[in-house]
Amino acid sequence: MEILLYIAALIAAIAFVVLVVYVIITLKATKQTLNDVSGTMQGLEKQMQGVTTETTELLNKTNRLADDINHKSTKLDGLFEGARGIGDTVNDFNQTLRQLSSIISRNSKEDQEKAAQAVKWGASIFEYWNKKKNK
Repeated sequence: MEILLYIAALIAAIAFVVLVVYVIITLKATKQTLNDVSGTMQGLEKQMQGVTTETTELLNKTNRLADDINHKSTKLDGLFEGARGIGDTVNDFNQTLRQLSSIISRNSKEDQEKAAQAVKWGASIFEYWNKKKNK
């Protein structure tokens, strides 16, 4: 029976050795995996720093572009105000031309009546002169 105890102890020792070997293999694999994960995390950290730097540059460029657009927009406001002033001036000029045209039209009608009277008087005088001449 003692032999059975030795055999059991031997089997237990062999099982323990196999278990230790498999634990060592697993730990080595885990160590390699953790090293790979560490390398991946370092690479990811570098990439994140690059993305952060590029994002900061992009944000700065966007802010400069927004400032430039606001500056140019302000300049365009002055241009539109000037165009509005030109439009008002053209409207005033058109109104003045309409008033002038209306005055000229009224005066031409009065002058037409005067001219018609002058023609009548001229015709009358011409007839009177022809009658005197014929007598």
